[in-house]
Formats: sequence, structure tokens, C-alpha cells
Amino acid sequence: MAVSLFLEGHRRNEVANRLKVAQGSVNTWVAKYLAHGLKGLDAKKNKGRDSYLTTRQKQQLSAYIESNSMKNSGGRLTGDDIRKYIQHYFDVDYHPNAIYKLLTQLNFSWITSRSKHPKQSPEAQTAFKKVSTGNDP
Repeated sequence: MAVSLFLEGHRRNEVANRLKVAQGSVNTWVAKYLAHGLKGLDAKKNKGRDSYLTTRQKQQLSAYIESNSMKNSGGRLTGDDIRKYIQHYFDVDYHPNAIYKLLTQLNFSWITSRSKHPKQSPEAQTAFKKVSTGNDP
């Protein structure tokens, strides 16, 4: 609409007042139209900041997460563990909140299962389940 009004002969400040937008916005739209035509007015997705880690580093991190999240020795992998790993191996500092965004980018979900104690015995658990409490029918 702004470009159309400008092309009809209205001054940029008049167009801005009529459309209730900043004159800088009208200036930008008109300049883009004059330089590139209608294509210049297409909305473009902002690229955003480049990742702090390379593709290879992300692959290494994914492998680390995969291998350490499946340990039978108990414990669990925390966001802080991942942050420390990145700091140690890649010399990159991540804010704790950014770790969880990174995990999402790597297609990891931050849902964990209950960890198993390293000395846990499946046989002892099965035997315990079979013990009668006296209240069984």
C-alpha cells in the first residue's frame, strides 16, 4: 500500500502519516521496490546467529550424548555435564539455557527415565515381587 501511494505521487511523510507507520519503514519499502521491484518486498526469514559449533562438533556431541545416556552404570547425563563437555573439548562457553536449545536442534528430548543403581539386581527385584504379604487373595 505504501509503495502504491508513493507511486501515485504522495510524499513519503504523507504516506507514513496516512498508514500510521514510521517514515523509516516507508523509506525502506520504497527503496526496496525501486531497487528490486516486487521481489524486493518479499518477506525474508532472518538467518539468525551462526552456531558456535561446527557440524563435525555437533556430530561428536551427539555421539557423546548417545553413549552416555545409555550407561548401565547408573547416574544420568545433565545439561551441566553437556555444557562442561562442550567447554572442555570445543573451548566454547554455552549459557545453561542455550544447552537445551542446542539439544532440541540435535533432535534430543530432555525427558529422562529413572536411573538405575549400578548394584541393582533384576533377580532380586523379581524375587521381591513374588514375596507374599499375607494380604494376597
